[in-house]
Amino acid sequence: MNILVIGGTRYFGIYLIKELLEQGHDVTIATRGIAKDNYGDKVSRIIFNRNDAASVKESLSGKFFDIVYDKLAYCSNDVKYLLDVIKCNKYILMSSTSVYEKHWDTKEEDFDPIDKKLIWCSRMDFPYDEAKRQAEYALWQKYNDINAIAVRYPFVIGQDDYTKRLYFYVEHVIKGIPMYIDNIDCQMGFIRSDEAGLFMAFLADKDFSGPINGSSHETISIREILKYVTERTGKEAVLSKGGEKAPYNFEPEYSINTNRAENLGFKFSNLKDWIYELIDYYIESVTAI
Repeated sequence: MNILVIGGTRYFGIYLIKELLEQGHDVTIATRGIAKDNYGDKVSRIIFNRNDAASVKESLSGKFFDIVYDKLAYCSNDVKYLLDVIKCNKYILMSSTSVYEKHWDTKEEDFDPIDKKLIWCSRMDFPYDEAKRQAEYALWQKYNDINAIAVRYPFVIGQDDYTKRLYFYVEHVIKGIPMYIDNIDCQMGFIRSDEAGLFMAFLADKDFSGPINGSSHETISIREILKYVTERTGKEAVLSKGGEKAPYNFEPEYSINTNRAENLGFKFSNLKDWIYELIDYYIESVTAI
């Protein structure tokens, strides 16, 4: 198939593209042309400004792709700029579990994007979670004639995580830097970066449309993470209301239901089969500095 990936030069987009290429698809990536990639002549490239309607139109107007993966749609305008000018058989939006009021066993139907007020907005007009909701409002309310999937992930983590959110906790424990954590015992969900890319590629040939969750099985709390770092290093976490605010603050206790994805045939990993190995990697990274 002829596939366009918007984004894809870093993080789990790399795993997505590698898997699509291994499956034999013709892949084009659309980026700002700033970040380098290692795909060589295996992919075609389009340079554009994702946030500028004129740039998107000039670069993509009239083009057709079997599938469009949109990893960079953060708001309703992003969806509009693209879907007003491009044609495709399937559109796969990178959404987020941030669209939910998350709770234990969060399911796709817990967020209804149909009966909410759509506001055409830029990504800076709202906080991340509301901007992502607006992107889905636009997709399901204004472009419901398009065969579309909205993939909803919790926090994506891995050795290549440029956000360094999990790394934050490891570094602060080892270096004795005070942290302020407001949800230390809340159980939370995660997905590994390579698995996030593989699941998106898995959806390419599936006869499915609508929202779909992806997440590793099991959950973990920040307290469990800190305890493991202490056991491995002998360093105790310094917790203080005056400390640096931790990146997963304000997250409630929740888990993500993935039955819909599993029924399609994708099997997610168990979180605790790999997260401690990732923490070990971060421990080594911090202590090597």
